[in-house]
Amino acid sequence: MAKKNNVSGWVKNLKDGRVEAVLEGDEEKVSRLVEWSHGGPANARVEDVEIRNEKFIGEFSKFDVLY
Repeated sequence: MAKKNNVSGWVKNLKDGRVEAVLEGDEEKVSRLVEWSHGGPANARVEDVEIRNEKFIGEFSKFDVLY
């Protein structure tokens, strides 16, 4: 979904079952991805989404899934 929307950054599953992501890109496209995250992919169970906005600094050039 991030690559499809040309959003850069990363996402990773945490040991406690939560998912952490850092996203950069066009505000509308990032918002679209955040909205999608409220439901997540098929078979996901999303209980809560916390968002922290920070100033865009162009830190990422692609989107990665970290392990």
